[in-house]
Amino acid sequence: MDETQNYAVKDLSLAEQGLKNIEFAEREMGALLKVRERFAKEKPLKGLRVGMALHVTKETAVLVKTLIAGGADVSICGCNPLSTQDDVAAALAKSGVKVFAYKGETKEDYYKFLNAVIAAKPNITIDDGCDLVSEIHNKHPQLIKDIIGGAEETSTGVIRLKAMEKDNALKYPVVAVNESNTKHLMDNVKGTGQSTIDGILRATNILLAGRNFVVCGYGDCGKGLAKRAQGMDAHVIVIEVDPFRALQAVMDGFRVMPISEAAKIGDIFATVTGNKNVIDVDHMKLMKDGAVLANSGHFDAEININGLRKVAKSERKIRQFMDEFTLDNKRIYILGEGRLINLAAAEGHPSAIMAMSFCNQAFACEYLVKNKGKLKPGVHVLPHEKDDEVARLQLAAMGVEIDEMTAEQKKYVNSWQEGT
Repeated sequence: MDETQNYAVKDLSLAEQGLKNIEFAEREMGALLKVRERFAKEKPLKGLRVGMALHVTKETAVLVKTLIAGGADVSICGCNPLSTQDDVAAALAKSGVKVFAYKGETKEDYYKFLNAVIAAKPNITIDDGCDLVSEIHNKHPQLIKDIIGGAEETSTGVIRLKAMEKDNALKYPVVAVNESNTKHLMDNVKGTGQSTIDGILRATNILLAGRNFVVCGYGDCGKGLAKRAQGMDAHVIVIEVDPFRALQAVMDGFRVMPISEAAKIGDIFATVTGNKNVIDVDHMKLMKDGAVLANSGHFDAEININGLRKVAKSERKIRQFMDEFTLDNKRIYILGEGRLINLAAAEGHPSAIMAMSFCNQAFACEYLVKNKGKLKPGVHVLPHEKDDEVARLQLAAMGVEIDEMTAEQKKYVNSWQEGT
């Protein structure tokens, strides 16, 4: 590992390839480049320190460059031990960004790097999973007085933040970027659907057509994943605990059943719930020989791998991101150590999708600065107008034009007098 006070990366010599990948990502991220163009002129983040715990990918590097263009001093670490793209981390380090991340981090290094970002005393935090926020609150509360606010990227992080808010534990305002339509209805549905399938295929190269593909969770991520598995001619089965989401899955044409039943017939299992032990040891004991298990939720808690290790007769690595466990004379395959398969074995969401998510992140930082001292500690959502702005930026980047209402139409939708 190449390490100084300002960076810790796997190999600085990878920087040239990282720069090429960042350049390629930028070609797909026109919406975010428009934000960068404005930020470079207006400098809304001038003099501020931004601390980030995000997946260190080529797309995240484009966000980093956007925040720097806006005047920010940025420090970044990874938010998952297997999600860093080492060439991108090297490129950021070579460019002078304070970056602490490598693919395959130990737990010790993960928290060491998190604290390296905290040591920069951020005025704004950007999180994916809430580890940065919780670490500050638990171990560095003296820094909170100088923090304007934060932004959270993902569903799991928002769940944790709302739990903190409920317990009166959250001491500064955090914008739930995930709640914006141009994030959760794009990133979670379109991005997770495609990138999860990509990760499973890169890890295994197995055929999906004709297989029973079990999707655990039918939120935004599960909806996108189920649809894309169906598009590859898999027989999709959905597992849910929420009655309305289960009803949606049925109405969308999928089979719905308890995990104890799906375990007996599933060939491929993917968890996208944000919860714990969704696939437990008792479920794995019911599975077919050769069942493949992957997780696309933020944390590695959805599949009970620790419990599996205790009862497995043997364990061995078959491929880079595939571990085989022998259980009751059958084999169970765990992909990507049960961590985010779309980033462990693949490259995460497509750049065009992340352009929208990261426009929201940039706007969240700007919103916090403009409303400094006005927002109470707790979870906040960006105004609807910013959602519309992101959508318009993305449409423009795609070369798509839309209509506008006429004056007559605007008057009609804002009045009540005209009827039958």
